[in-house]
Amino acid sequence: MAYRHWCGECGYKTAWLSEPRGEELQFQHYIKQHPGIPPGGSVEVNRGKPNGVLGCLSLLGILLLLLILTTPWR
Repeated sequence: MAYRHWCGECGYKTAWLSEPRGEELQFQHYIKQHPGIPPGGSVEVNRGKPNGVLGCLSLLGILLLLLILTTPWR
């Protein structure tokens, strides 16, 4: 899944990122743009965009399949 964090004070929003990275960028935004205000806002979830874990697992599966198909049988 990918997450987009929205600022509760202005129209700022992060790109679609992993949850920890989005939280970090939102926190940095609040420090620069809204000093003294605790970070707030909302989080939008995009279940259609996989993060790196699912992408890596599918790549690993493809590589394993290629290895099996290219191994000579005796």
